[in-house]
Amino acid sequence: MIRFLNPLSFNSPTYPPKKYDTFEGVFKPTLLTILGAIMYLRIGWVVGNAGLFGGLAIVLLSVSITLATGLSIASIATNTRMGEGGPYAMISKSLGLEIGGSVGLPLFVSQALAAAMYIFGFREGWLFLFRDHSPLVIDLVAFLFIFIIAYISAYFAFRVQYLVLILIILSLISIFSSSITWETTGTWQDWGDFPNTNFWGVFAVFFPATTGIMSGVNMSGELKNSRKNIPIGTLSAIGLSRVC
Repeated sequence: MIRFLNPLSFNSPTYPPKKYDTFEGVFKPTLLTILGAIMYLRIGWVVGNAGLFGGLAIVLLSVSITLATGLSIASIATNTRMGEGGPYAMISKSLGLEIGGSVGLPLFVSQALAAAMYIFGFREGWLFLFRDHSPLVIDLVAFLFIFIIAYISAYFAFRVQYLVLILIILSLISIFSSSITWETTGTWQDWGDFPNTNFWGVFAVFFPATTGIMSGVNMSGELKNSRKNIPIGTLSAIGLSRVC
């Protein structure tokens, strides 16, 4: 009897998946998500509508909510054996599989919507420099670029993040080294005088800028020590981003 062997049936050499440490797997993606498009595009709008002290109040309130969430994440991560699934794994192990499954679906949808939001933010910044370019073309090119990076591997995406981190550091240096004019009047606006919004309306626009702390938690299955990496990376990213 002649046996035909399937070439795909031969065992190919397998390599253990790469595990990431605190800086690369949690701190860096969390920091880059917090210092994202909303902060750059809306912080000036927030101060312009709420005044200096009003803007600081909105930032501090947002930070307080994010810090409370980060402390909850750290508490769960240090007391639970984390596996794949990120926030879904945390919720399912803390509150049960039923609640974890019901929350997991909107979390999955939110990731897709967040990607679209960042693409729109990139388009708004690009159009500020190149006003004649087509918004639809910019969106499609940005999406294709992100899709290629994600399709290659997570390791390649982390390499690209170093470039983004360098650009953000340079932008922060540019902001703090620029000339700043302090005004003694108009630092606190009367919320009732806003024609189109109020304090909570401004807060609602800015708050998503502080909600990127799930980026590191999503990598729970690829971390060397999730019990250590997630708390340290998440809380340190929150602290550093608030200082910036």
